[in-house]
Amino acid sequence: MKFDDLDKKLRIYETYQDRQVLPGMYMVARIDGRNFTKLTKEKHDFQAPFDEKFRDMMVETVKHLMCCGFNMIYGFTESDEISLLFHLHENTFGRKTRKLISILAGEASAKFSSMLGDVAAFDCRISELPNSQLVEDYFRWRNEDAHRNALNAHCYWNLRRNGHNKNEATKRIEGLSVSMKNELLHTYGINFNDLPNWQKRGIGIYWENVKSTGINPLLNETVEVIRRQLTTDMELPMGDAYNRYIAELIQKNEA
Repeated sequence: MKFDDLDKKLRIYETYQDRQVLPGMYMVARIDGRNFTKLTKEKHDFQAPFDEKFRDMMVETVKHLMCCGFNMIYGFTESDEISLLFHLHENTFGRKTRKLISILAGEASAKFSSMLGDVAAFDCRISELPNSQLVEDYFRWRNEDAHRNALNAHCYWNLRRNGHNKNEATKRIEGLSVSMKNELLHTYGINFNDLPNWQKRGIGIYWENVKSTGINPLLNETVEVIRRQLTTDMELPMGDAYNRYIAELIQKNEA
């Protein structure tokens, strides 16, 4: 059988279930670390509950993903997860979910592994959102998840450092209200409100036009140029203010 005949016969088994995200739908990719608890707590000596080196590696992974061939307007990271907002009119690979998911998971895994010096893997899923309000709510959801996880993590690891084993620490904080968890931290001399905002709210990364100076080689003159660069925000707002933050990013990029 000729190659072209084989290709036509067998390629359909790869592509027959391909689906595409409809035009006009917002796409958000969520990329999660696989087995990162074992990777970061057992194989590598990262500080618990938060480690600045790990944080910086996640930020660099986000930046890499925002520069790997897709038109992304916003990236968000908390703990071992990343969320990426595509431009509304992004059409790379015909918006095929199979391609988006496999490429982003592969790129994230490769980038993080290269920095860690060990094998690290991420999975990926795509949310298809029909309007910008749902995009705002999506990122508010992840922002508030970061806040909840940070409170639980600080409670858990302070209990662990003070003699409780895994089961005891987990059971101790189960069913506690937010105020009770804050009181628990106060017994260890910690005011949750005073902790760094990047731990409690996550980190945002977006494109910004920045003015700089350069040299015109033809005229040998100094000229002002505008460069597009990624900006990292470790002081994200919360609640309605974060909804407005996301709305402004969307509006700016769709203008």
